[in-house]
This record gives sequence, structure tokens and C-alpha cells, in this order.
Amino acid sequence: MNKKYEIDMCSGSVFQKMLFFALPLMCSSILQLLFNAADIVVVGRFAGDNALAAVGSNSALINLLTNLFVGLSIGTNVLIAQYYGGKKDTDLRETVHTSMLLSVYSGLILTVIGIVGARTLLEWMQAPPEVLELAVLYLRIYFLGMTATMVYNFGSAILRAVGDTKRPLYYLLLAGIINVLLNLFFVVTCKMGVAGVAAATAISQTISAILVVRCLIKEQSGIHLDIKSLSISRAKMGRIMRIGLPAGFQGVVFSLSNVVIQSAVNSFGAVAVAGNSAAANIEGFVYMGMNSFYQATISFTSQNYGAKQYKRIYKILMAGELYAIATGVILGNLAVLFGKALLGIYSPSAEVVAAGIARLQIICTVYALCGVMDVLVGALRGIGYAVIPMVVSIVGACGLRLLWIATIFQIPQYHNLTVVYLSYPITWTVTLIIHAITFVLAARKVLRVQDNAEEQTVQ
Repeated sequence: MNKKYEIDMCSGSVFQKMLFFALPLMCSSILQLLFNAADIVVVGRFAGDNALAAVGSNSALINLLTNLFVGLSIGTNVLIAQYYGGKKDTDLRETVHTSMLLSVYSGLILTVIGIVGARTLLEWMQAPPEVLELAVLYLRIYFLGMTATMVYNFGSAILRAVGDTKRPLYYLLLAGIINVLLNLFFVVTCKMGVAGVAAATAISQTISAILVVRCLIKEQSGIHLDIKSLSISRAKMGRIMRIGLPAGFQGVVFSLSNVVIQSAVNSFGAVAVAGNSAAANIEGFVYMGMNSFYQATISFTSQNYGAKQYKRIYKILMAGELYAIATGVILGNLAVLFGKALLGIYSPSAEVVAAGIARLQIICTVYALCGVMDVLVGALRGIGYAVIPMVVSIVGACGLRLLWIATIFQIPQYHNLTVVYLSYPITWTVTLIIHAITFVLAARKVLRVQDNAEEQTVQ
């Protein structure tokens, strides 16, 4: 590992090192969101509200299809961080090569699903008839770049696990600039509409994937990638699956609940869909700011768990929570304060802006609740608890959200967008309380194991 990119997670100040780790990761996440934001802004400005709604209505569906496989990259991150912290080089190399080949398979599967099933999936989501054809076109072209997306996600998870969040940022910065330039060229100059923004995204994602693969090939440490040595280790793939599949399945169910939310929003027409899409995109920047500390919590907890530095885990959780709360409160309320100006970037329509403001005011003011919930999940996964946070999240957040839409929302006097959006903060609150109780019990068990081991050593 190139030392100038490495952060030692197992010693020194947790608060300072987590911040240095998370800031490049935050910028990377925001740049990745800019891929989609550039699509939405360009089509909203130069191709009209129907094109904006067509691109925006795909977001929940894309997340639904990709989250299972992105969850596997979380398994890669945890496993590699544990092996790296425990200095198990052979296991580390096997996990790298298994993960990268798995990323290729994941991307190919998603490409087939996205291209073949685009129309059917969008019809199930009740996409407005006036935007259906454009949405199908966007989704099919977007998924042509899905293999590159998976390769980048798995490759950056490997780098992140060993403390490197800077190089993925550099690669996304270059790809993001190319994406914006191609958006403008394809849409404004070539008049390609939604096809142009989808093609620009697929091309830029391919560039970022090539750069992260090149980085791993040039590495001389245990994360070195040798293309000729790509193979699946059943043992390592099994561990990745045990950690990653619950995370991925949780993401799928979360996205499924969001698809139900999207379907409820779709029933209010194209203006509501466009406003919701623009607001959700702005919220994404706040979420990714908080999510960087979730990712940092996973990596820091996993490395310290692998190095048997169990007593640092509470400090890691405390740091992650404080940073996530500060980020959520500051960025969330700034999004509300400057909401009209920000939404105006996406669409000049006053109706679309008003629809977007209605969502921002409910969700962004209390968005820190979501950050608190996610950091708790990251800490649990870092100490090897994959299934419990999945079950809690599915029942506490997704189940309650679906129940809310199926019951409260169906009452005539409550059948409005405000009631739809209230489902988010209510379910975040319930779920984070259960996660907090679960973590306390799990951490006590881990510390008991350490205390028993220390007693045996003394004897």
C-alpha cells in the first residue's frame, strides 16, 4: 500500500483520522451523485419537464436493481479491512481477486435485467404514460454501463478498506467532469435528450472503473490485482456473501419501499414526480455527506475488530455519530433554507419548485435521524453482525413505511404528499432506537470475549 494514501485506523486519534478518512469519501460520494444530478439538470433545462420526470422516475428503480450487488461490495470492504487489520496477506489477496471477478459478474447480470426488463419494471411502478417511453430509453442505455459501475464500487471498496479514500476521489473527479461535458454535448449540441445523458453517464462510469482497476494493478501490497489471477475462492466468496448479502438485501427492501413511495408520488402526476425527483436529488447530497461517516465507521470498526482492538469500537461509534449528526443538521437545514434557488437549477417551473419544497421541508430538517441510524448499522456490520441490522432495518423502517402507505395514506383526508413524506422521519426514529439497543448488547458480547481472552493469557 502506498503510504501517502494510507490511514492507520488502529491507533491514534479516532476523531481526527475518521474526519481525514471521511472527507475525501464525502467528496467522492457527492461527485458520484453529480453524475445523476447533471443528467437531471441538463434534461430539465434543455429537454423539458417530461424528460426531467423520465430521468428522475428511474432513480428508485435503479437503486432497487443495484443495491443487492452494492451490498456485496460492503462485504468486500468489511472482509478486506479485517484481513488487513489482522495482517493476513494470503487471505487479503484471495479476497481482492474474488471480489473483482464478482463485480464483473454482478454488472453483467444487472445489464441483462435492466435492458430486458426496463418497460415491465417501469409499468409496475406506474410511471406516467407521458414519460414512459423516455424512461425506458434512459434505463436501457444507463444499464449498458452497469458492469463498469460495479467494478468501480468493488475496487473503491478495496481501497477504502485499507484507508485510501483519496484516489477514488481523484478518479471520480475526472469522470465527473467528463460526464458534465458529455451531457452538454449530447443534449445541447446533438439534441439526443434522455439518450444523451444516459450515454454520458455510462461513458464516465467506464472511465472511473478503468482508473480504479489500473490503480489496483499498480499496487505492490496485499491488495495488488493480477488480472491473470482472477478467480473465485469459494471460502472468500462465502464470507463476502454472509456479510454482503444481508446488507444488499436490506438495500433492496429499502429501495422496494422507496419504489412504493415513488409509485404513490407518481399517482399525483408529472409535476409532482418532477418536483419530488429534484428534491430527492438535493437530499442525496445531504445523505451522502452523512453516509461517508457510515462508510468510515464500517472500515474503522472492521480493521480494529480484525486487529482485536475491541475497546476502540465505542470511540469509533461516538465519532461517527457526532459527525453524522453535525453533517445532517447543517446540510439538511441549508438545503431547506436555499431550497427554492436549488430547485430552480433543476427546473424553471414554479409548480415543480413548489412540489420540491414540500418534500425538502419535511425530510431535510430531520435528516440527521437517518445518519444516526446508518452509523449504528455500520458499527454492527464492522463487528460481524450482518443479519441482525438487516432484520431490524427491514421490519423497523421498510415494514413500517409500507404499512404507513397501505393504511394511513389510503384514508381520504390523509391521501396527500405530506403524509407520504412523513413516513420517512417516523420510521427512522423507530429503527435507530432498536439499532442502538442491539449495538449495546452486541458490543458487550464482543468485550466479554476480549476480557476472557485476556484472563486466559494472564493465567
